[in-house]
Amino acid sequence: MDVRQRLIVGSLWIGVAAVMAITIEPGVPSTVGEIARLFVVIVALFLAVIYVFDPWDLLSRQPFH
Repeated sequence: MDVRQRLIVGSLWIGVAAVMAITIEPGVPSTVGEIARLFVVIVALFLAVIYVFDPWDLLSRQPFH
């Protein structure tokens, strides 16, 4: 996966995190739904970091060459 594709996918995950973040009420999450939304935001941001920065060189490897 080249850098351009990684940036596109990373920005999509940031968009997912942003959309989910605006649905969370300010303050400490008290219901299961709010905790699930917070979990989705955290996972989406984690995936965005993986795609944008590729810290362990997972996406740049060519496994079949």
